Amino acid sequence: MQVSDNLTQLESGPIILNTQESKLKARTASVRRTTGETDVQVSLNLDGTGICTANTGIPFLDHMLHQISSHGLIDLEVQAKGDLEIDDHHTNEDVGITLGQALAKALSDRKGIFRFGNFLAPLDEALILVSLDFSGRPHLSYGLEIPTQRVGTYDTQLVREFFVALVNHSQLTLHIRQLDGINSHHIIEATFKAFARAMRMAVEIDPRRAGMIPSSKGVL
Repeated sequence: MQVSDNLTQLESGPIILNTQESKLKARTASVRRTTGETDVQVSLNLDGTGICTANTGIPFLDHMLHQISSHGLIDLEVQAKGDLEIDDHHTNEDVGITLGQALAKALSDRKGIFRFGNFLAPLDEALILVSLDFSGRPHLSYGLEIPTQRVGTYDTQLVREFFVALVNHSQLTLHIRQLDGINSHHIIEATFKAFARAMRMAVEIDPRRAGMIPSSKGVL
């Protein structure tokens, strides 16, 4: 009877978990970068639910930013104005730079994260592998072979430029491999989805790390 009474009390009372995760600081960042060519503002929450607002003036890039937010489960707001009358290059690159800066700021010293992530994403006939490491060492190995020069009005060469900018400013090691695919839209979208999923895996908090830096060197 004593046990039964105690169970009833536990079921009806509030449950408070005193865990390391409950003490984590909000992993958010807001960065504004203004040049003679662009004005870009990025705000993000690494522990979000995939809410996204993207207004870059480049519709296809907005679509890809939505993939990063939705599949990475980060809340993301991107506002950009650029010299689109010239072409999309500066705006595309500067969005990548500013997003990379915001990721680095939100991760701070990178304590407690899993650090590594990888994902294999199919999209119809396309199959893309992304493997990454928030190592503190920028490196991009880019293996896409996109068959057309444009998807809609978007220059497909800008995919690589976006990831170069993001990698350099988030201090990320990133490998992208195309295992299959003949449709340019499918190849690019599968890449962004795979990147988002791998990033989500890498930035998640490892409950066994207890706030430690995930490196034998003690620093990233």
